[in-house]
Amino acid sequence: MNKRYIFSAFVKIIFTAVIIFSIGSLLIIYGKTFLSKAKEPIPLPVIMYHSLYAETPSEYAVTPEQLESDLKWLKEKGCTSVTAEQVIAYTRNQGNLPKNPVMITLDDGFYNNLSVLVPLLEKYDMTAVVSAVGRYIDCDAVKDPHNPKYSYLTWEDIQRLIESGRIEIGNHTYNMHSLYDGRIGCSRNVGESEEDYRRALSEDIQFLQQEFREHTGFSPVIFTYPFGSVSRESIPVVRDSGFLMTLTCREQMNYITRDSQCLYGIGRYNRSGNYTTEEYMNMIFME
Repeated sequence: MNKRYIFSAFVKIIFTAVIIFSIGSLLIIYGKTFLSKAKEPIPLPVIMYHSLYAETPSEYAVTPEQLESDLKWLKEKGCTSVTAEQVIAYTRNQGNLPKNPVMITLDDGFYNNLSVLVPLLEKYDMTAVVSAVGRYIDCDAVKDPHNPKYSYLTWEDIQRLIESGRIEIGNHTYNMHSLYDGRIGCSRNVGESEEDYRRALSEDIQFLQQEFREHTGFSPVIFTYPFGSVSRESIPVVRDSGFLMTLTCREQMNYITRDSQCLYGIGRYNRSGNYTTEEYMNMIFME
């Protein structure tokens, strides 16, 4: 065999090996970089509002003007409101979250969550989660409905919220948003057996889930702890009831990963009306 041919073939083999090795190395480097970035937790601040129609702002009530100022600030700073559905999907490796995500939530189910909030969400192209208390709907809303200052949502109102396409609904318990018999929210009473506690909590939240199905045709996947009172014994009950996300009142930043377990115990920053938009937002985003 011609020596020149053998040498040429050897050079080709070496050259090919170098190319393959180089491509392989690049794939490994870029693959590791991609996986590293994919695994980086995404900061998710969650804002917690209550009533939106205060004449005089307070710890748990803002004015419509304050709410609009907040939404405008978020929009101008490049923040994008995300739905619970989006966040849940992300933790299941389905899709991605936008840059600078923020979640807007409202507790208790005031009528002004419909009359004031929805038009502003449409104006600024945002979404929100409204967590309603069952007893407030059944008992309090019907007594004096549709006063933006103090009324609660009716079942018809909740249906309108859902149909707006801007609102997701959360379960805020049927009758545990109160302080009675020594119980704080849906926490376990002192001296109450674990079995009795789990039964009481399960019956309460499942009753409201059933009401949601009967009146709206769907079941919430978000559970919001009344007063933020998270009892250790409540966690398996809530998960077994089919909830995929739980909201607390712990004022802390959330870090979302591809692991759905990060959605249990979401922290939220209470929007006190005692601060200006700038003061409040700086407390969250400068943390």
